[in-house]
Amino acid sequence: MSPSGEVVASISSALAVALVLLACVELGDAAAAVGVYRLIQYDLAGAPLGSRAAVLNHHAAALPLPPGADLSRSALVAPLLDLPLTFLREYLAEKKHLGGLLILLPTKLSDKDGAGNNVDKGQVKGVLAELEKLLVHEEVPYPVYFAFHDGDFDNLLADIREIASSGQPASATTGGYKLVVSSAEPRKVSSPTISNIQGWLPGLKGEGDTEQLPTIAIVANYDTFGAAPALSVGSDSNGSGVVALLEIARLFSRLYSNPKTRGKYNLLFGLTSGGPYNYNGTSKWLRSFDQRVRESIDYAICLNSVGSWSNDLWMHVSKPPENPYIKQIFEDFSDVSKEMGVSVGIKHKKINVSNPRVAWEHEQFSRFRVTALTLSEMSSPPEFLESIGGLHDTRESTDVDSVIRTVKLVSESLARHIYGLKGRNIDVFAENSSLAINPHYIQSWLDLLSRTPRVAPFLQKNDPFIAALKKELSEHTADVHVQNDALDGMFTFYDATKATLNVYQVASVTFDLLFLLVLGSYLIVLFCFLVITTRGVDDLINIFRRPPSRKLKGA
Repeated sequence: MSPSGEVVASISSALAVALVLLACVELGDAAAAVGVYRLIQYDLAGAPLGSRAAVLNHHAAALPLPPGADLSRSALVAPLLDLPLTFLREYLAEKKHLGGLLILLPTKLSDKDGAGNNVDKGQVKGVLAELEKLLVHEEVPYPVYFAFHDGDFDNLLADIREIASSGQPASATTGGYKLVVSSAEPRKVSSPTISNIQGWLPGLKGEGDTEQLPTIAIVANYDTFGAAPALSVGSDSNGSGVVALLEIARLFSRLYSNPKTRGKYNLLFGLTSGGPYNYNGTSKWLRSFDQRVRESIDYAICLNSVGSWSNDLWMHVSKPPENPYIKQIFEDFSDVSKEMGVSVGIKHKKINVSNPRVAWEHEQFSRFRVTALTLSEMSSPPEFLESIGGLHDTRESTDVDSVIRTVKLVSESLARHIYGLKGRNIDVFAENSSLAINPHYIQSWLDLLSRTPRVAPFLQKNDPFIAALKKELSEHTADVHVQNDALDGMFTFYDATKATLNVYQVASVTFDLLFLLVLGSYLIVLFCFLVITTRGVDDLINIFRRPPSRKLKGA
């Protein structure tokens, strides 16, 4: 080959490679990766519930759907408020096939979502509650994921609808967008544990007093449950209760640090786990107590969802309001609430001993014959696995002032009971004093809890969050202890709670064939040109000439 021919060949080969790479780059630019959160998968007493699949590899579809649309090979992408719950109920009830479902959530439960669309906070909360109720209590055979709605998804939905308007659904033939989640088969969470954290503030015994001091317990469960475990932060239920407990512990630690102001009551602070699961951790925690410790508890105050009330708080009890202990506690709360300008009501619900299900945390105490109550903004107990840290329960749903009011009410009531100040209008935790409630402390802990998903089976006993709670309680109390136990065996959970969604723009088969034809033609022309310039036209003709038969060669 001549030098000029070699140069031409090199340039032509480089052009061919560049053309192929340019096409690949053009196709590769159409891919995007998005973080998504999977619908919970669990078994309850052997019954499979939640999403039973994780792998997604289907073309994207969007609402509105054409009549008679077949979604068995499609993944439906739908903003939360555009997704009809009747559609989901129909697909689940009739066991219709759906390739997958991607639900787009507003980035904040505020006046506008991430894409700038107006949303109603109350409407979003109601729709989310209904959606979670439906998905959590049903077996969903296809993968369901959640993502946050932003401008990129608006563009994606617009393109999907434009393709659908042609009358042909997205497929390998027509092209469109493909949603891909490559995930391993979900595995059972082995040996799920629940961790209870407790700390003491020992009271002051008088000289010659050998009897055990009475104890008042302040308790809050810290874990949550929701449709998407990786998003279930439970700012109000029950992050607000945890924050209130920590602040109460901080305030009384100041009083108890001085023997002159230390009360003649032990204070027991308990952060319990397994709250959504029939307060399983509370039951195990109480069983671990020595009988004398349980008998020393005068009463227990359980804090549950106290972060979004304005004027009305409820005291839930198992014993009748006429009970002397209950009557005394209620009067203490009532006296302080009147001074604060708020109202505390009382709700009596008798325990059904034959039913293992409990509605409130204090009922586990009542089963051990310990007087207890639950303070909550909710006037009635939530249904099983509902309203306990769902998708709507974010930082925006919790108010610092509500937690401050709760801390003020409980702390002042306890102080008047412990120090015998009943009937005396004394503000122990007055503003601008060394015992004042710290709003910044409350806000910082609310912010932390609102960033930390806390679904119990996915919180290991060595989780940094549990270590942080233990450390914080150790700052204010003594004898801090963490009790690890196994979660009740009726629950089985599966991993794979979040993943990466890859969105690909897929060209149609027509485009692929046309591209192949153009590229093939170019390569043929390039081959012919190289042969002619290096060997001549005769060699090119000989390449395509039919070779003589064997008989002809033999002759």
